[in-house]
Amino acid sequence: MVTRSRAAAAALPWVPERQQVIWIDCNPQAGREMRDVHPFLVLSPRAFNDRTSLVIGLPMTTAPYNAGNPFAVQVGSASGRKAGAGSFVLCHQPKSFDWRMRGGKPHGGMQVSDDAFAQVLLVLGQIIQLG
Repeated sequence: MVTRSRAAAAALPWVPERQQVIWIDCNPQAGREMRDVHPFLVLSPRAFNDRTSLVIGLPMTTAPYNAGNPFAVQVGSASGRKAGAGSFVLCHQPKSFDWRMRGGKPHGGMQVSDDAFAQVLLVLGQIIQLG
């Protein structure tokens, strides 16, 4: 098994990883789609994200009305100016974005826990019924 050293890994350009939260600009938007810059939970694997420049994932929000939304999964609390507010993944709005063209950036190393990620995948699976 080949592993990379920390120094070698740090030298590689950043690419979004599955289960990581990134900042992404959702503009332009239409209808009920999210707009502006939001946290975005990455579903697609790093190799896909790197090769295609696309990232598939789900937008996140701190809007409190999502506490009653059956398609939103609370994955923790926000930090920064919205510290303490619930942080929700919107499972009913899967999207793909060109993260390079939209200036995608890491969200301070934030990553959704394994349990919360599994819950997000369960709700998403109930919506799109892949198999």
